[in-house]
Order: sequence, then C-alpha cells, then structure tokens
Amino acid sequence: MLTDIEIAQQAKMLKINEIAAGLGISEDDIEPYGHYKAKVSEDLIQKTKNAPDGKLILVTAINPTPAGEGKTTVSIGLAEAMAKIGKKAVLALREPSLGPVFGIKGGAAGGGYAQVVPMEDINLHFTGDMHAITAANNLLCALLDNHMQQGNALGIDQRRIMIDRCLDMNDRALRNIVVGLGGKVNGIPRQDSFRITVASEVMAILCLASDLEDLKRRLGNILVAYNYSGEPVFARDLGADGSMTALLKDALKPNLIQTLENTPAFMHGGPFANIAHGCNSVRATKLALKLGDYCITEAGFGADLGAEKFCDIKCRFAGLKPSCAVIVATIRALKYNGGVPKTDLAQENTEALKKGIVNLKTHIENIRKFGLPAVVAINRFMTDTDAEIQIIEDFCKEMNVEVSLTEIFAKGGEGGTDLAEKVCRVIDTQDGSASFHQLYDEKLSIKEKLDIIAKEIYRADGVDYSSQANKAIAEIEKLGYGQTPVCVAKTQYSLSDDPTKLGKPENFRITVRDVKLSAGAGFVVALTGDVMIMPGLPKAPAALKIDCDNNGNISGLF
Repeated sequence: MLTDIEIAQQAKMLKINEIAAGLGISEDDIEPYGHYKAKVSEDLIQKTKNAPDGKLILVTAINPTPAGEGKTTVSIGLAEAMAKIGKKAVLALREPSLGPVFGIKGGAAGGGYAQVVPMEDINLHFTGDMHAITAANNLLCALLDNHMQQGNALGIDQRRIMIDRCLDMNDRALRNIVVGLGGKVNGIPRQDSFRITVASEVMAILCLASDLEDLKRRLGNILVAYNYSGEPVFARDLGADGSMTALLKDALKPNLIQTLENTPAFMHGGPFANIAHGCNSVRATKLALKLGDYCITEAGFGADLGAEKFCDIKCRFAGLKPSCAVIVATIRALKYNGGVPKTDLAQENTEALKKGIVNLKTHIENIRKFGLPAVVAINRFMTDTDAEIQIIEDFCKEMNVEVSLTEIFAKGGEGGTDLAEKVCRVIDTQDGSASFHQLYDEKLSIKEKLDIIAKEIYRADGVDYSSQANKAIAEIEKLGYGQTPVCVAKTQYSLSDDPTKLGKPENFRITVRDVKLSAGAGFVVALTGDVMIMPGLPKAPAALKIDCDNNGNISGLF
C-alpha cells in the first residue's frame, strides 16, 4: 500500500494557471508560487464581489480519537465527488500547522486518494503565511519590550502584559519563560510566554479580516498591556499596526491549489478549533462561494468546537449562511467513545459502538440547534464490519438523517459520489440557509453566553469560574468588550472539558480558569480545563520519521 506522500508524489498536477482558468480566473489575477500554487490578487476579490453566491456546505465531525478521523479527507473527497456528478464545487480549507506535522497527528492535506497538492509544500512552508503571522505577532512583542526599554512613555505595567510571543511549532519549554536577562542593555527582565502561531490573535485577525483596511484596524485593536493606572494599551498606541500590516499584506491573499483530481481549492489561514476559532479565512470562503455553485469548507474537530465557532463567530462576522452540514464519523471513533482503547479499535465491538453512538447523536442535535440539516458521512476503514455498519445505518434512520458510507480515502472522488448526491438532495429539499441562526445573542453578558454554550452544546449542568476568570470578565466588560462572541478553548476529545469523559458525559460542569480579550479578532477566549495554547511533542514525534534525501526528495511526511 502506498503512503500518503507516495500517492501525492505520483499525482498528475495541472499548472496552477490551468486550475485558475477553470474557475474563470485570468493569469493577471494570480501570483504564482512555483508551478502548482498561487495567491490570488486583490483585484479578483473586488471583481467577484457582486457575483451570486453558491451554496455553503460545512464539514464537521464527532469527537475524534487522538489520531483524527479524516474530516479534511472527506472534505476534499466530497469536492472531488461533486465534480464526478457534474457539480461545480470549490474547497475552502485551513493551512496546516507545523506543530501537528512534526508532532502526533501529521499533516492536514487530506489522506489516501483525497489530498490537496503539492502535499509537501502545503504541510511545510507553503506560501509563507504562517511565518508572516509569526513575524507580525513577534514584531508587536519586540516593539512592546523596546518601548519599555526606551523610557516607557505609556507607563506600561510589565506585570500586566497581555500579548504572548508565538512560534509555529510544538515546544512546551517555551510555555513559561523569562526574558530580558543579561543586564540593562538587554531589556527589562520579565516573565513571558509563547503560544503556537495558530492560536495567536494575529492568526484569528487574518482569518476574519475583510480587506487590508479591516486588517490594519483589527491589528491596531490588539490589547497588549495595561498601564500603571490600569488603563488599556493597544497595538495602535505603540504604532505597531502599520508595520504589522506591511508584514501581512501578501499573507492576506488566499492561496489557490488543487486536489489529486484537479478540483480547485483555496487554502488560507489555520487556527486550531480547540484553542482558537478553527476556521479558514472569511476571504477564501467568500471567494469560493463566488466562483463555485458549492463551497465546501471545514471547521476543526467536533461540532462542539469547530462547528459552534463557525456558526457563532465566523458566520456572524461574515454574514455567511450555510445550507447544510456534513458530520464525519468513523466506527473506530464511536467505539473509542464507547470505551474501547485506541489499541483495540480494529476489533469488532458492537456493544461499544452502541454505547459510543450517543456522541454522534449529540452532534446531530448540535447541528440542528443552528437550524441546519445534517448528513452523516461514515469515513470507512478496512476494519469496519458489516454488523457495525448496519448499526450506524439503523441509528441514522431512527434519527431521520441521511447517512453515506464513504470510501474516499481508498477511491478519491469516486468513493464519495453517494455522499455528494445526498448532500445535494438535502440542500435542494431542506436548504438550511433560510433557517440558519446563531446560538446566542452577542449582547448577552459573557457568563450568559458561556452558560448557553455549556448547557446547549456540551450538555453541562453549568459553568464554574476561577477567581482569575471572574476578575478578567469584570475587567473585559468594564472596557466595553462584553458584548462580543465567546471562543471557548477546550479539549477536542470530549464534550466536557475533561478528555477522559467520552461519549456523552452526564452530571458535569465546565470550569473556566481564565478569560482573555481578543479585541482585534472581536471575541473573548475562555480557557477551560487543562487545555494548552502551546502544545508539546509526544514521546516519539512524527518528526523522527521525516527525512530528505540528497536529491531533495522528502519521505515520512503523512
């Protein structure tokens, strides 16, 4: 059996200008990065603004196992399958982070015969967006420290710095550090920290900004610190917004690539859904809607994280109205939610499946709470048995939801034509764009919004707050930012904030340990449980399997 990278390396890619031409994009409106990837021009976005929108399809999932369940693979395969049945579909995906690529999960370019290519480029440096975001974030931090070093005219309290440095790599040693050591010339000693780039506010801003003007305004609104009088200090007060915008002006342009079957895809932005808002850029999604009859996009992890944030944050800000949601599930993940250890998931276990299927039921209910119809896509593995498949199909019939057994990983678009046909049929008969709505009114207090998310989506009994969280909420509301959406940072493995509570946990409460203001992004972030904003590497990182020969050929990347 070929590995993902071997399949990708054998792909017959079209030159990127041919992919663009298929969407009606002229060569003047693309900026190639080599032969097979390009950024699109600002002119193209302006030219297509008044074009009609296609139908927006959200791909989400159940709570996964630590290995992931193929949501990106299904998204890619669904777009390819749409082409197989004569529909014009365009993908809108997130960019991979180097953290998972070299960590435990691997890349985020799909898998098997449903991948976006060039796979090595996409999973590594791509067009440099991640590096630009990292540089812009760290420029702000450098300007802040330099301001304090050079006289501190703003009276910044070094004990109340609100911005972290960032790095697009898992590095637990950087979670808590001390900077400015080595004497007066080397800065003011203070405690500092790093977060992974995809969890930075600059990443969120890039993904939510509508244009350069909006980007610069949002960057200026980043809360960086408080002064000795307790007043907020923003990035614009440091004069950082202009130079940060200069670093990000090209990164703001969506990236155009293709699938193994030459289906067009925009891949832009990459926030994690467990510690950030988990959606690709608004600009890429809107452009895909203008250029295709269907736009297929994904939101990270389960419907309790990515889908909730997609609906309550991204759609709210961008005015998007999805028509349908696809919920990706695997039999092995449902058995995992039924208590089967990861090492035993290949064994048939119908009792564990019946126990864990409550997780799928909860996510179907979650999607319906936004007024959206759902289609369940079973991402089939070779170890799935007929008895297990029948249990899923019977369950979905009871739930009155369409279900499709997909073999996208093994067959590409051909393995997803049934899913594509069912998605189109659901949109034709139950288009959710008219009934779509957010879960809460953003004008509610922060605690009221968190209470709604916890009870309605996680099925918690309520929310408990640490003294630090209570203090932070009071301060945020005093600043006038209480009437913004809430982005919950939570484990992806459970509906609760405890990764060991699988299936559908009962009789639990969510614990909010801190709340951070992302004024530039336009939301507040509630940190729950033990979720980390700078992940660490596992005992045997994926990096140990990745190699490059003397001819520049990469192996071990998956």
